[in-house]
Parts: sequence; C-alpha cells; structure tokens
Amino acid sequence: MALPIHILLLYGYLLLFAWVLIEQLGVPMPATPVLLAAGALSAGGQLSLPIALLAALTATLTADSSWFFFGRRYGHYVLRLLCRLSMEPTTCVRRTQESFGRRRGFMLMFAKFVPGLGLLAPPVAGQNGMRYFSFLFFDGIGATLWVSVILAIGRFCGDAIKRDPGLLHWIGRSSGVLLLLAVAGFLVARILRRRSVLKKLAAARLDPLDLKRQLDAGEQVYIVDLRHPLELLPEPYTLPGAVHFSPESLAARHNEIPRDRDIVLYCTCPSEATAAKTALTLHKLGIARVRPLRGGYDEWKRLGFPMDAIPLVTAIQPAE
Repeated sequence: MALPIHILLLYGYLLLFAWVLIEQLGVPMPATPVLLAAGALSAGGQLSLPIALLAALTATLTADSSWFFFGRRYGHYVLRLLCRLSMEPTTCVRRTQESFGRRRGFMLMFAKFVPGLGLLAPPVAGQNGMRYFSFLFFDGIGATLWVSVILAIGRFCGDAIKRDPGLLHWIGRSSGVLLLLAVAGFLVARILRRRSVLKKLAAARLDPLDLKRQLDAGEQVYIVDLRHPLELLPEPYTLPGAVHFSPESLAARHNEIPRDRDIVLYCTCPSEATAAKTALTLHKLGIARVRPLRGGYDEWKRLGFPMDAIPLVTAIQPAE
C-alpha cells in the first residue's frame, strides 16, 4: 500500500477520481489499492473520508452511465468488447444477461462485488431498455456500497497503523511483493485458460461457408441457437431451421438431440465461447458430431446468408 499512499499524498482527490474512472471504464488498473490507501489516509486526517467517497462515487457513476448509453446504442457489440477485458470471458455475457433478466435491481446493487459482472451490468441494462433514472438509482446504491466497504477497510487499517506504527513498515516491505505475485498469478491463469479454450475451439469449429454448402445440398443438420432471449428482442432472426435452446436446457435434454447428423451450435459471444463450452459439455454426454459455428450469428449475418424470421419472440420483457 506504500506506493498508492505516496501518490495520493501528492495528487489527492483528483488522482482518486481519475484512477477509479479509468478502472470502471474497463482499463485493467485495479482501483482497490488506491481506495484502501485513501481510507487509511483518512485515519490520520490527510484526506477527508466523505470527500474521498464523493470523488470515487462520482467517477464510478460517470463510467457506468457512459457504458449504459453505449449499451443502449450499440447493444451486444459493447458486451463483446467488454468481455475481452473480463476475468471470465467464457461465461460473462450469459451470466450477466441471466442475472439481469431475473433480478435487475438486485444485480445492479451487488454487481461491483462480483468479478467481471460490475463492468458488464451497465451496458446490459442499457441494451435491454431499463430507464436511466431507475438504473442510476440501483447502480448508485451498488456503487456507494462498493466504495464505502473498501474505504472502511482502509480506514480500519489506518486506525490500526496509528495504534502500532510498526505495521506501516511491515506493509511497506511486503505489499509490493504480494501485489506483483497476485498480478502475475492472475495473468498466468488467464493466459493458460484462454489458450486451453481456444485450442479446443479451433479444432471443432465449423466455417459458415461449409454449413451453407451442407444446407444447400439438402444435408440434415441440427442447428441450435444458444443466444439469450434478451438478444432476440433487437434481432428476431435465426439461422434456417435452427431451434432455440439455452445451454443448460440443451444439456439437460440431450436425449432429444439426434446422433445421426452434425449438431451446429452458435451464439454471439467472443470466440464463440458459449457455443464452444456447450459443445464440450455435449461431447462429455456422448454426442460426438457437435461443432460451434465460427463467428456465430454475427458472421453468418455479415456474409449475407439467409435467415428465418422468428414470428414470436418469447423473451424476458424489460419491466418498468
């Protein structure tokens, strides 16, 4: 914590605002050490705890509001971008959409405490038609809770240091090493996980041109649309003959899936993540001829291939 404390003493609330804003915009610069340092400094009177709370809260709501309006305008393209920055790119889109569909206000109040979810919640809220003032109310509660908890922990540490100044020397010696080890471990784990998923995905993907040739030749292909119901609202179209399943229901009803033809899965996730994960699950259930579609729905649409209109989208309707 020694480095954040030193920087905060030099630049104060402006640095706190900028650091939190940058992190909440998606740049991987953890704001937690800076917020902890601000809380610790408030114990000695170097910073005001209410002003620190206001600066961090303003930065958080500014970033979240920006992502809210970006999500309203650009939809799942924003989610795909943010998922590349998320700690769990293979599950973040669907997990956020499902949480939002079930309990939107509750999710916004506690999203900041869930890795990856806090970054995605604002654009999902914008994409799915939530009113801005409702979003601001619930997101404001969540941001206040998140900032307050971290500042309070920092304040507790600051009080402990005041009672025993020797703790500051110990923290100064060990915090840098612990921080570097944590960052290195996080990066290595993320790289290894992504490499493993991408390797399995590359071996199984089906090119849209190959699928188009199969359909034109009259081959029997079982196509599964894995998109979340919320994604069908702005674009109520699907690939020719596709059936819609959630990944969970598809795995639970795997006995209904034909074994005598190719099973093609598609979604709109980065690197076909949901389709790849579902394909691996079905493989474990004994279904060998299952493949994710390269580029998913977006690539099929970009190539201008035919699609079927969905006459009635039975999706989760946004509540006012």
